[in-house]
Amino acid sequence: MKVLFINSVYRRGSTGRLIAELAQAVEKNAGEYKVAYGRGEKLKDENCYYIGGKLGVRIHAFLSRLTDKSGFYSRRATKKLIRFIRDYQPDIIHLHNLHGYYLNVEILFKYLKEEFKGKVVWTLHDCWAFTGHCVHYTYAKCDKWKNLCYKCVEKKEYPKSCFKDNSTKNYLRKKELFVGVENLTVVAVSDWLKEQAQQSFLGAYPIRRIYNGLDCNSFVPTESDFKEKYGLNDKKIILSISDGWSQRKGWGKLLQVIKNAPKDWTFVVVGLNKKQIKKLPINTIGFQRVWDKKELIEMYSSADVFFNPSVEETFGLVTAEAMACGTPVVVMNSTACPELVKEDSCGTVVEIDSTENFMQTIKLTLEKKKGFNNSHIKSFSKKFVEEYLELYSN
Repeated sequence: MKVLFINSVYRRGSTGRLIAELAQAVEKNAGEYKVAYGRGEKLKDENCYYIGGKLGVRIHAFLSRLTDKSGFYSRRATKKLIRFIRDYQPDIIHLHNLHGYYLNVEILFKYLKEEFKGKVVWTLHDCWAFTGHCVHYTYAKCDKWKNLCYKCVEKKEYPKSCFKDNSTKNYLRKKELFVGVENLTVVAVSDWLKEQAQQSFLGAYPIRRIYNGLDCNSFVPTESDFKEKYGLNDKKIILSISDGWSQRKGWGKLLQVIKNAPKDWTFVVVGLNKKQIKKLPINTIGFQRVWDKKELIEMYSSADVFFNPSVEETFGLVTAEAMACGTPVVVMNSTACPELVKEDSCGTVVEIDSTENFMQTIKLTLEKKKGFNNSHIKSFSKKFVEEYLELYSN
């Protein structure tokens, strides 16, 4: 069995780490794999294929901002990728995030429809595949994607368009391209996302739910000098991590909680930009993105509570990682967030209403940390690998 993974990143970020784990599982089961990716550094690994380059990504992103046609540039890089696929001749092509300014979906899907004879698996990590523009729409309370996108209210959000709204044409083109691929199975990373995809034009395909995996050999309670390093020995640490902070990710909620928190609470916030770090309240330690897994594990393990104020999560891997490291969590009662949390054992689901409610929930979660039980999280990694291997061979 030869598997080709295609994703925006590899070995970094949530999807990149998941693909690395899947690739290892394929190899352990006497298979072969290659990973084609288009963002980040070019790795010196014979199993990796780097799609395009940093200049191509910049050009794609720039043109997308002008025309709102993200996913429809990078033609030369994608044609080279097709030649690589022809030479490698995989039995299975496993698609992940196709957005990210590195790939031309028109060229790729024309090849999948007209030439490729193997199986195709497409794991959805967000909603971009079935919308005319956005990757998430819950915060905007938009359901146009169910029939036809138009007058996009998310135009200024990733993948950002500064001027034009091309959401209607994007939607129709995606529907034409993405529907009709033989032997394609769609995988959603949560029950919530599966339900959403079934209501879209991707509902024409069989859709399975396979929760994201978790490296439970690495993400375990770990001793470190994190508290000593930052002078936090006498503090309660509230940790929040996001791959970029915005209102939909709960940035406003988080700031309100920070400003009203007791003096013995210190907030550690990861994924901030430089401007956000400069404006942080005094009781907060801010970090930009942390790619080093060991450093992340030390943060998770040192925290007393992991607070995820996001209202848009298709899975919530950082939440799962925190629980695996022995830290109880507080999440919003929105999208897939509640699916990971077993009430009264590893965290709390909070209604999206007031700062006072968030504060009280965090306090209660701090108090019940001694009764923490994350046994259900331990099964994620094993089930993840087993279910994909079964899908590949089915």
